[in-house]
Amino acid sequence: MKARIAVVAGDGIGPEVTAEAVRVLEAIAARFHHEFELVAAPFGGVAMDLHGDPLPAATLRTCLDADAVLLGAIGGPKWSSPQLKVRPEQGLLRLRRELGVYANLRPVSMHPALRAASTLKAEVLEGVDLVFVRELTGGIYFGARTRTATEASDLCTYTAGEIERVVRVAARLAMSRRRRLVSIDKANVLDTSRLWREVTERVVKNEYPQLQLEHMLVDAAAMHLIRRPRDFDVAVTENLFGDILTDEAAAISGSLGMLSSATIGGKVGLFEPVHGSAPDIAGKNMANPLGAIASAAMLLRHSGKFEQDARDIEEAIREVLNSGYRTKDLDNGNAKYVLETAEMGGMVEHALSEVVDRRRAYHAV
Repeated sequence: MKARIAVVAGDGIGPEVTAEAVRVLEAIAARFHHEFELVAAPFGGVAMDLHGDPLPAATLRTCLDADAVLLGAIGGPKWSSPQLKVRPEQGLLRLRRELGVYANLRPVSMHPALRAASTLKAEVLEGVDLVFVRELTGGIYFGARTRTATEASDLCTYTAGEIERVVRVAARLAMSRRRRLVSIDKANVLDTSRLWREVTERVVKNEYPQLQLEHMLVDAAAMHLIRRPRDFDVAVTENLFGDILTDEAAAISGSLGMLSSATIGGKVGLFEPVHGSAPDIAGKNMANPLGAIASAAMLLRHSGKFEQDARDIEEAIREVLNSGYRTKDLDNGNAKYVLETAEMGGMVEHALSEVVDRRRAYHAV
């Protein structure tokens, strides 16, 4: 099978972790005779340095012509000055808009081997398996803004159509899982949230009556996400709330470095780890690449329809963790082996080969 993948590694640790995701994709291609055309392009701060634009026209064309986009991370102190008229993050917002993607999927679970890496109690983490679906192109991040020396405003706007389409993505996902959907809003205060709640009710009632729908205020959701995370299956929410809550969910996994994401809805999907560019550790070969590798698995699942390949990568990650291998962010003093970025990528590649061989041997019996 063929797939053209745009690789925009970005800034900071982005190139380091993306290189390990590419390594695993290339290993998959070699084992299953896929043809993955991997096309690199500058994006974010590095693109600003080279071209004066975080999303140069050539990079955008590379992404639009691809079957999927694999992103590392963008930004850093060098490009964060308030005096800058353009920042790397503006390039990311524009890329999402140009790709037409609007639903950000962020799975959250706890690998049993990593329970000690989380600040939450083991009994709270037991059985956690949830997915956030965050609306990504509306809300306060895209609303009109005003600013004077003494006053500022950011307008939060949503249309019924924007809400309907992301709720449908979340509902279809919930139908394939435990058929439980939580919609998170602030309907006791905000009119946008009241519209969100009304539209969600209508879509689920008319199109997905088999689902169990619950509405939850965002402040309550923030509390319950830590107190009883196993009660969540699929949660759908607007842009700002989703941004905050999904970072909070990193406490469940023990590290932002473990979390992957898929942004879908358009012709071309965008796949990236949840963590940032971490400039303080960039170039030190100590970043955790597992979120980037897991994002490559999501790419295969959602863009290329390579479901078995995605499962093999995810199983390889589990095996590496179960064997006691950790990067520094996951080490609580009890790790058997603390690996550098490239070493961890190599271990996943090796485990992937064993997973594939074992599966093939089982089916050959």
